[in-house]
Amino acid sequence: MSNIVVVPVVLAGGQGTRLWPMSRAARPKQFLPLTGPTSLFQRTLTRVSDSARYAAPIVVTNTEYRFIVAEQAAEMGCPLASIMLEPVARNTAVAIAAAAVQAQNLFGHSVVLHVLPSDHDVDTTSGYWHALDEAVAAAHAGQLVTFGIQPGSAETGFGYIKCDAKVGEGARPVERFVEKPNLQRAEEMLAEGGYYWNSGMFVIGASTFLAECESLSPETLVAARNATQQAQKDLDFLRLDEAAFAMAPNISVDYAIFEKTAKAAVVAVDFGWSDLGSWDAVWKNAPRDPAGNVSKGPVTLEGVSNSLVISDHAHVAVSGVEDVTVIATNDAIYVGRLSAAQKVGEMVKQLKANQTTSGLTEIHRTAYRPWGGYSSVLNGDRFQVKRLFVKPGKKLSLQKHHHRAEHWIVVRGTAEVTIDGTVKTLSENESIYLPLGCVHRLANPGKIELELIEVQTGSYLGEDDIIRIEDEFGRS
Repeated sequence: MSNIVVVPVVLAGGQGTRLWPMSRAARPKQFLPLTGPTSLFQRTLTRVSDSARYAAPIVVTNTEYRFIVAEQAAEMGCPLASIMLEPVARNTAVAIAAAAVQAQNLFGHSVVLHVLPSDHDVDTTSGYWHALDEAVAAAHAGQLVTFGIQPGSAETGFGYIKCDAKVGEGARPVERFVEKPNLQRAEEMLAEGGYYWNSGMFVIGASTFLAECESLSPETLVAARNATQQAQKDLDFLRLDEAAFAMAPNISVDYAIFEKTAKAAVVAVDFGWSDLGSWDAVWKNAPRDPAGNVSKGPVTLEGVSNSLVISDHAHVAVSGVEDVTVIATNDAIYVGRLSAAQKVGEMVKQLKANQTTSGLTEIHRTAYRPWGGYSSVLNGDRFQVKRLFVKPGKKLSLQKHHHRAEHWIVVRGTAEVTIDGTVKTLSENESIYLPLGCVHRLANPGKIELELIEVQTGSYLGEDDIIRIEDEFGRS
């Protein structure tokens, strides 16, 4: 396959609400280290890092995740061909179509795309690479290929594909797609045989796919072409045109193309795979102790079996239970039956509908920014305390506030503070006052991370009380 250019297309815009409270809108599951020291997104980049097999990846993501994508790719030393920013959510059909147009712009019309969700856990065995080679050959010959996972159980959280395919026998035509079934139907399909889990991973020729879009979902193609042609460069990102992109139907690639095309084919596979779409999937894909438990973080278990307990903050002690999920963060705790993990999404909807709890579904207490981030420490009437951390060589925007003053105390590192044009350097244990309305900037000129405590006082302390005057990250 060395003469075929294969471009990875990594889809990284989802929000992963079923893994709440760790996965939230501001930092969803693909950017979390759920299965090891690196995030699922970074593990995906590792799978496509072989330059002998792949061209540089294209990442399609939400505008809000652009700096996380760039930072995590840089941490892995993975150069990206393009980071395409979706201005509005429109599902996978137009995202893949826009990536196909961009891939042709960068690499020529005959490219093959390997489309991968960024939040799956995959075992890259020899069988994985063999299946990929089979899929690339089929895609180069004009088929639109998906991977069908040999089902290990009757799962109700996956779609299924019916086909006359065998593992290791190459691509076979799809007979039909089946929506997520109830348990009885899933068990019937497994007993009948010939059904595979729909993995959501695709290998497609860019030209073939775009031609099928033109035939089967022309609105998708028009929106993708126009949004890409009218896209604007912003630092290392490509901002798809919002007006054009918003004209696309909000539809998945399965509905728009794969369930209608006569070119759909399946490569049946049996390598380890999970979409990690729920906490029970995380439990199934992690090493378990002799009692069947998976634990991570400061956790103590006594008389517990077949359970998942994870904490990233407080020490969690659990005693005398089975089949439970306990997920503890620094501002929320979820407890439920592990066997009922699919219900977490319903709880998130309930939290989101309540004004007093909706914020818990959106942001963590620690928020990450391209320059570092901050953690909320304490909130009160007309005051707020935060811990700021700034990466070496980074600086915040030149800004001012209409409703608050700030006090900064340096805990670690060196701070360069600009106030109304005057620059002052602060070392550890030194502090400075920023009066209401002053034009100011914080920078880290040192070689270690800068950490400081920020005390805000004023009549309004919301994050939207920021007037940015200059910003190296292109934020208005």
